Formats: sequence, structure tokens, C-alpha cells
Amino acid sequence: MKKPVLLTVSSILSASLVLAGCSDSSAPAQGTAKGGATELTLWTFNALHQKFYENAAQRWNDANANKKITLKATTYPYDDMHNKLLLALQSGQGAPDLADIEISKFSNYLKGDKPPLVELDDIVKPVYDKLVKSRMDIYSKNNKFYGIDFHVGAVVMYYNKELLDKAGINPDSIKTWEDYYQAGKKVVAATGKPMTTIETRDQWSFWPLIVQQGSDYFDKDGKVSLDNATNIKTLEFLKTLEDQKVAVAAPGGGHHKEEYYGFMNKGGAASVMMPIWYMGRFTEYMPDLKGKIIIRPMPAWTAGGKRSAGMGGTGTSITNQSKNISLAKEFLAYAKLSEEGNKKIWEELGFDPIRWDVWDSPELKADNKFTQYFGKGIFDMLLQIKGEIDSPHTTEKIPFAADLVKKNVIFKVIEEKSATPEQVLKDAANELRK
Repeated sequence: MKKPVLLTVSSILSASLVLAGCSDSSAPAQGTAKGGATELTLWTFNALHQKFYENAAQRWNDANANKKITLKATTYPYDDMHNKLLLALQSGQGAPDLADIEISKFSNYLKGDKPPLVELDDIVKPVYDKLVKSRMDIYSKNNKFYGIDFHVGAVVMYYNKELLDKAGINPDSIKTWEDYYQAGKKVVAATGKPMTTIETRDQWSFWPLIVQQGSDYFDKDGKVSLDNATNIKTLEFLKTLEDQKVAVAAPGGGHHKEEYYGFMNKGGAASVMMPIWYMGRFTEYMPDLKGKIIIRPMPAWTAGGKRSAGMGGTGTSITNQSKNISLAKEFLAYAKLSEEGNKKIWEELGFDPIRWDVWDSPELKADNKFTQYFGKGIFDMLLQIKGEIDSPHTTEKIPFAADLVKKNVIFKVIEEKSATPEQVLKDAANELRK
């Protein structure tokens, strides 16, 4: 996550001069018809998302000859896009029809009694029972939906079966985190390799573990809970793993660093916990592990406990400045709520789509680069845990909390060893309470 955007109209007017260079003053007005097609504008911060939407628009036009659209999609740098969108919505002009809003920023756009985003209940509720509900609730306010995600972001365990075999460990016998710890000690003894790595400058080794237990940085009412007993116990567990050599600090400080990719590609650790969307990092940056990595649920904290958490995300929204709200809703529902759209999310992006009812479809079981790398049955496993995937609580201070965890909390405990878990979490929580 990035640093928070805490802006008002007055504080961001100066940014308009900088951002003006990103705009296209020669663009036709929204809703302009081109050869019978209606123009819809869309802003995103991810080029792969833009390509997905453009492909969806082509399919839409092929299926809707009487309601064609011309999709004008633009990809901006992450901070530029979110700042530009916030400025447009607060000033009342210049916003697109549709916009991608990253999960950690989303609460900035739901302020006030009437958010500047369009309610999406009429397209969500018809398929709500087929969606992983926690991924919808994070984009809601007062029981109304304002954004639709690409993926569930289910956190899973990626095991190096070759290393586990050398230690005589059956990954399916690892049911709890205590099982995982004991298996890790056997891996270290048999192979000299750690069981896992811990991010010291990012949050993916800590945040999923607390969300899995129903905890978070903030409680459901937005009050700081970073220093609660569950979180302290969890950080103490990570410290124990590192103290006992079962875990080591991730090379480079995180699981998205070149140093880590090189380390892991050479069989550096026997497992890593990350969301399903991390599959693409394996296929792209760790080719030598093809056929060696298998995917299983997270271990539970107690027998019968939850075995996953939903992390990361991007909510696509419709702004209240759209001149074609009805058509924008239809297109958004087609792209991200329909069966076909959710299958394409897997096929084109490699994400675990939010409609769980497509997880057992032939398209999601078809051979592709992911099944060739990890084996088949990925979504069969996800179907087993679909009711166990809680998501974080979103508040305006989430970006600040994430920065504290990345820069201070994990680093001081695991790498610097300059503070106890309780001490560092209380210090960070007090910062958030200011």
C-alpha cells in the first residue's frame, strides 16, 4: 500500500496544474455518439486492467449490436490517478464514467452522507449469493455497494514439495500453525533450508495472519486494534519461527523483491504464504520451480478454524458525473459480475474471480500456464475454503497503518531485533490514535 491521501479541495487545487498534463482537453464530451456507439470513459492505474476492460468492451459490442460502446480507457500512475479522481469528484467536474479505486484508497471516496459514487445494488444483488461476500462488503457503506473487485485475493500456502519430500512431510497433514511449526523444524533438520520467509519491509507475512483470526489493524467500528492480544500473539509466533530458524527474513525485505525471487527460485525455502494472485510472480520470476510448487490452504490457528483471508483488491466504480449511468452499470456488470466476465478474469489476469460459482467451470480447469506450473485442482481447493475468506476492515487510516507495519513493526522485531512484539505494536497503535 502507499501513503494515505488526506486531501481537501483547497489542498489539492495546486495539484491540478500538475495533473492537467495528464488530461486530454481535446477529448469529446462524455456520452458523445460515434457511429451509433456511446462513449464511456474509464480511468485505471494498471495497464493490465485497461487491456481487460478493452477486451470486455469488444465482447460487449459483439453481443450488443444495438448498444455499442466506445470505451476510452486511460492508465495513469497510481498516485496521479487517485489524486486526479479525488479532485474531479470534489470539484464536481472532469470525472470519468468508471474508475478503478485501489482498496486502501477506497474509503477516501465514501466520505459524507452521499458519496460521489453511484450505488450498484441493482447489479450486485441479483448475483450476490454467488459472490464471495467479504469482497463486496469492503466496497460498501450503509449496506449499499459502490465498487466491484476483480478477485478474492485468497491467501494460500505455496509449498515446495521437493523440499517437503526430503523431510518426509506430507503437506496435507499440516492442518494448524502448530503442525506447520513442527513440520518446519523437520525441514530445517533434513535440508538445512528454512520452512518459510518473513517480510520485514512489507505486510503480507503479518496482515493475513491476523485477519484470518478475525482481527485487524482496526475493528469494525474503525477503532485502532493493532495492539490487541491477538495481534501481539501473532507477531510473537512469527518471532518464534525466526528464533528457531524455521523462518528467515525475506531477502530484500519482501516477497516482491529481485533478491527474494532469486533466493526462492533456487529452492531457498520450503514454503511461502501469499495470495492466489501471487501465482503470476512464480510463473514470471521463478521458472525453475515449475512442477515443484503445490498450493494448499493456510494452516488454521485452531482445529476447524478459518484457513484463508482475502487480501489486496481494486474496486471499479461509477462516478456520479457519468452521463450514461445505466449503460455504465450494464457494462460493469457484464465485465465483472457475469459468468463470462469472471472466467475471463482468470483466463486473462490469473486472478481468483469473485464469483465462486465459476470456480468449478471447465474454463477454470482448462490447461494453461498456471496449471502447467502448479498442477490442476487449484479452484477445487478454493471451493473448500470459500466461506473462510474474510477481508480487512477499511478505514481512512489504513495506508498510514500499513506504512507503520512495513517500516517499523516487522522490521524492528524480526530484522533489527530492537523491540518486543508487544512494545512495537503498542507504539504503532499509539501513533494511529493521535
